[in-house]
Amino acid sequence: MKSFVTSYNGLFAHHSPDAPTVERIEVPLIQRDYAQGRRGETVVRIRRRFLEVLHQAATGGEPVSLDFVYGDVVEGTLRPLDGQQRLTTLFLLHWYLASGADRLGQEQGWKRFTYATRASARLFCERLVESRFPAGVECLSRWIEDQPWYQYTWCHDPTIQSMLVVLDDLHHLFCEDDCLAAWDRLLDAPAPAISFHLLPIEQLGLSEDLYIKMNSRGKPLTPFENFKAHFEQMLKVSCPSRVEAFSLRVDGEWSDLLWPYRGSDDIVDDEFLRYFRFVTEIGEWRQGRQAEGEIGALAERVYGPENPDAAASLDFLFQAFDTWRGVDIAAVFDELLATAPAPGSTGDLARVVLFGLKEPDGVNLFASCCRNYGEMSGPKRDFSLLHTLLLYAILLHRLHQTADFPLRLRVLRNLLEASGDELRLERMPALIADVRRLVIDGALESVSTFNQGQVADERAKAALLALHPGLRLPLFQLEDHPVLRGCLAAFELDATVFEQRAGAFLGIFQDSAGRSALTGALLAMGDYSRRQANGRYFQLGAAENLSPWRELLAGSGRAELRPTRVVLGELLDEVAQTSRDVGAALVAIQQRWLLACEQNKTFGWRYYFVKYPAMREGWSGLYVGKDRKLGYSVCMLNGVRVRGKYRDPYLLAILRVSGVGGAVQDPWFTGYESEERWMRLKRSGAEIRCVEEGLALRPPQAADHARVFSRIGKKHGVGDESLLAVPQVELDGQHVDTRDRVELGAALLRDLVAEGL
Repeated sequence: MKSFVTSYNGLFAHHSPDAPTVERIEVPLIQRDYAQGRRGETVVRIRRRFLEVLHQAATGGEPVSLDFVYGDVVEGTLRPLDGQQRLTTLFLLHWYLASGADRLGQEQGWKRFTYATRASARLFCERLVESRFPAGVECLSRWIEDQPWYQYTWCHDPTIQSMLVVLDDLHHLFCEDDCLAAWDRLLDAPAPAISFHLLPIEQLGLSEDLYIKMNSRGKPLTPFENFKAHFEQMLKVSCPSRVEAFSLRVDGEWSDLLWPYRGSDDIVDDEFLRYFRFVTEIGEWRQGRQAEGEIGALAERVYGPENPDAAASLDFLFQAFDTWRGVDIAAVFDELLATAPAPGSTGDLARVVLFGLKEPDGVNLFASCCRNYGEMSGPKRDFSLLHTLLLYAILLHRLHQTADFPLRLRVLRNLLEASGDELRLERMPALIADVRRLVIDGALESVSTFNQGQVADERAKAALLALHPGLRLPLFQLEDHPVLRGCLAAFELDATVFEQRAGAFLGIFQDSAGRSALTGALLAMGDYSRRQANGRYFQLGAAENLSPWRELLAGSGRAELRPTRVVLGELLDEVAQTSRDVGAALVAIQQRWLLACEQNKTFGWRYYFVKYPAMREGWSGLYVGKDRKLGYSVCMLNGVRVRGKYRDPYLLAILRVSGVGGAVQDPWFTGYESEERWMRLKRSGAEIRCVEEGLALRPPQAADHARVFSRIGKKHGVGDESLLAVPQVELDGQHVDTRDRVELGAALLRDLVAEGL
């Protein structure tokens, strides 16, 4: 089949005896709606670029060819198989310029354009070519909609609405140009401003089935197809020598390497675009800019002709794909990373543990990037910034073959885990620069964006290992623990005690009995509590939940963790030196200390927390005390704020020790810590609460219950002000109980219930 170079209006002229006779153009019924006027972000960008090309050609720029238009020509009617969208746009352009140049009255072939898709579109085209818009019109679509021939029902015709959008864009481009000059360039037969190749295939007698197969009825180009076409056009300007190589790789080698990660549609378009976006955002950040906008605009900034570093950025793109060619990608990541620490003394020093990974990809960050990069679950990125920086680090290593990479990757993992507040999009250019310095140069001194307390600790750990390389295994095992996640600020970096303390710590957290007894044993050693930033909440750790321990033992510098570090160190020393199992050793520490308190008759708040496990049941490990201190008026939180339900640990302990169970309403509370918290007896309505001086009581309302309540109260030493005062002494400026208020309260509660209250 022979093609003929022609223009839109030139279709209707007979320039060659071999050319078919075209008297009209009819978009066939099987074709989809005119789509170039749709309003989606991607369509808008594509349309405006296309119209700008037409505008430049028509107003004096280089002539442009729109490639092939082909279809069935029968009895003078061209039914386009491919090219409908372009022909419709050219029809609208001819009407606009003919109207603006006052040439609508000429009988020209361009007017003989119609749609067989629906009568409304056909009628619209017929009315449009008869109407000239006046000079000075501001909104062309509004003017058309105001014409008497315009029908209201056309507001629901997608083809007509799309045409109106394109006409408004044409008006925006041409409104200040010389329409007559542009019109003459369009109709210049020897050298038209806009041309295309007509490929007539009338001898095939195209069936409707063939139209469907070749034209993908109703399906616009995929985002990948649109992106690839425009990206290649852009490269023709910015990096023309690389266009062919890019095209060959996308359709060949890069497609092959992405094939194992394809989705259920058995294509790799989405996977390519996700990894391409990852590399391109890295490129934008490397140049010190924020990576924003849809993929086309982002690619334009990084690889386009306006960027002086476009060639270097394109080199990085090629390298970022090519480095995975012919490689067992999963094996690469398995050699570097793990999802859990290696067992015991056989610890794998080469692999770095990553935390919080999701199946099915595990440590294969490349696979996860291809499946998830740029996707969001609410406000969270499915492929996090932490994983973005780790994948970039591994990419740098592959491209530069950096020395001692497992250790540098470990340091980076530690910095990332400690830098939750620093990992923000606006800081990514600086973070990217820090990762590059760390991976390629191994330089911690110039790392400025990550958590600086952790940076200092990494330098201290490096100094320790330089002098004592035998400590590498216990140090790495601690770093890989899910509680610590690289932060060892709760440990003294003292070679004389480090290994034994590391072993004791790992032993405690491997033993369920050890974890449940740990808070009590630590409190027996000293006040290790850590205040949160607002000074109102205290973190003690939780018996059944690991997360609070990370909040307690990590995330701050050494100075802030000193009180916790001292107490933890003393406890670990005792555990390391005992021959008992971990749980028994921790219980023995508690019992020894409790015995000393009982002998001295000093029952401070720590005594109660150690003696009564119920007071350490909070899931979050957080406590809020009245007047911002831990004493005898405390809230034990399950969540992270007092807005939710919580316990009063003293009342809960009294209830548990009393054994009265269901006779008392289960004591849950809400509200600020300064509010009164009363535990209520179900039958009588009598109430009890814990105050600094002892236990305050509220008598029942019923007279008979009140008499019994008064009698029982006097028996237990309740005074006229309904207060069961607990004897106290002053110790270190604080009033401390000399009798156990929980036992006193439990005995009172048992007697009240026994008497029917």
